[in-house]
Amino acid sequence: MYIYNAYIISVYDGDTVTARIDCGFGISFVEKIRLYGLDTPEIRGEERSEGLISRDKLRERILEKNVIIRTIKDKKGKYGRYIGEIFIGEENINEWLITEGLAERKDY
Repeated sequence: MYIYNAYIISVYDGDTVTARIDCGFGISFVEKIRLYGLDTPEIRGEERSEGLISRDKLRERILEKNVIIRTIKDKKGKYGRYIGEIFIGEENINEWLITEGLAERKDY
């Protein structure tokens, strides 16, 4: 598990974001992050309307903001994304999505 300062540059859907991650010493890189412990409706198919709501609410909350990312696994998930939690200050955004009814808790 690692903790990084990051800046959210895009929100693909309610559980996948792209962040510019600060490694220190002027080194940063861009990486997709899959939010840990939850699942949101897809933005394609039958769940589209609910998926767009989750995505848009997450965009309002974190897009173009500085955050803290805590990775859960050192390896990438099945779609090539790192898995992590996002924090704004003390607030866990992953938990916020669940309590707002925008995501369901999921263990994987």
